[in-house]
Amino acid sequence: MTHQFNPTILREYDIRGIVGSTLTEADAYALGRTYAALATDEGAKRIAVGRDGRTHSGMLEASLVRGLTEGGVDVVLTGMGPSPMLYFATHFLDVDGGIQVTGSHNPADYNGFKLLLKGRSVFGAEIQDLGRRAGAGDWTNGNGSTEEVDIREAYVDRLLEGFSGQAFRIGWDAGNGAAGPVLDMLVERLPGQHHVIFSDVDGHFPNHHPDPTVEKNLEHLKALVADKQLDFGIAFEGDGDRIGAVDGKGRVIWGDQLLMILAVPVLEANPGATLIADVKASQAFFDRVAELGGKPLMWKTGHSLIKSKMKETGAPLAGEMSGHIFFKHRWYGFDDALYAAVRLIEAVSASGKSLTAIMDAMPVTKATPELRFQVDEVRKFAIVEEVRDRLASDGAKVDATDGVRVTTADGWWLLRASNTQDVLVARAEAADQPGLDRLVAQIDDQLARSGVERVEAAH
Repeated sequence: MTHQFNPTILREYDIRGIVGSTLTEADAYALGRTYAALATDEGAKRIAVGRDGRTHSGMLEASLVRGLTEGGVDVVLTGMGPSPMLYFATHFLDVDGGIQVTGSHNPADYNGFKLLLKGRSVFGAEIQDLGRRAGAGDWTNGNGSTEEVDIREAYVDRLLEGFSGQAFRIGWDAGNGAAGPVLDMLVERLPGQHHVIFSDVDGHFPNHHPDPTVEKNLEHLKALVADKQLDFGIAFEGDGDRIGAVDGKGRVIWGDQLLMILAVPVLEANPGATLIADVKASQAFFDRVAELGGKPLMWKTGHSLIKSKMKETGAPLAGEMSGHIFFKHRWYGFDDALYAAVRLIEAVSASGKSLTAIMDAMPVTKATPELRFQVDEVRKFAIVEEVRDRLASDGAKVDATDGVRVTTADGWWLLRASNTQDVLVARAEAADQPGLDRLVAQIDDQLARSGVERVEAAH
């Protein structure tokens, strides 16, 4: 038997598509068979499988498990929960890998799979190889078993291990995503007063889209914090691996600002350690890490890429502007919004200040939101190269870690190709608005010289 996946679902970091259109039950079955063959090659026999709360996750999970077991792999079903709970299962249970059925922060008609094997994320070239392997029907045969385990208690126990935070009044928004039931268990055991909204799992996402890094999705949380006069608020992505937060004044605390707060206790425990942020992060983060005696490292955007770099450098903490926070210090090195929330409570406690006061003391800059430009997929990387070449001949100060990040007297601007869509992503940050305008004009000028018009792509 052979199977052809729709090539659009084989993404850089995971497999993801529109259910019933680009992604079907047959795809889920074929992925199970193909992953089982890959696992068997590496001597992996037992795999944990979890799912998010989307309406079609159960159906896709059933087909995936049938493929895994017919491929000769034993499956441990951890049930519905956030992606990080499945990542935790790969450390906690006696298994050799894991698969989470999840559409992440995509709209309700999307779904997909995040793959782990032998302590690594399966991403990039390995995902393309799965496609080739399915096309060749290079499968194993067997008769694997299935069993169900409930690891939610164990997961919450582990989230709270060594917890030293104080009592705060906190608002929580689970966005009707898969983290809701575990969040309800967690707040029962945290000190303080907790107001939780949208913790019931609903794959139609009736209240707002579960992406906490888009400000409009935080309106309910801001209203809750204001209404109940809470200390701060925390929001989760649909599958619980990215965090969003607001302070007592309702100001959004962006990914790099969260990292600046979380960095303080981590560097106290690990003096001189390397801390990683992606190329979209503010210069203020890199400056702050250096000021705290750490080694700041700018790396490529993408959770799989950051995890690999953490392993290589031994970094105890890393993060992305998009709200992925990775703790190796006291944790396993994977991105987990629930764990990041617990560590945020600890960090604010240890500071002796309110989160609002910490935010008041943050450097104030003017930054653009993420600017997105629709481009032809085939031109995507070429345009970035053209810009890089022009800047090099102008003698500009350029960091080419991931796209181009240009530093000027005004601040910095970034242009990079998205790994997952046919868009170029840009961002700029300056000390004031006139400086920001000058930086954005540089981006516009460079794009115009490569024939890209500034018609922003839809978010």
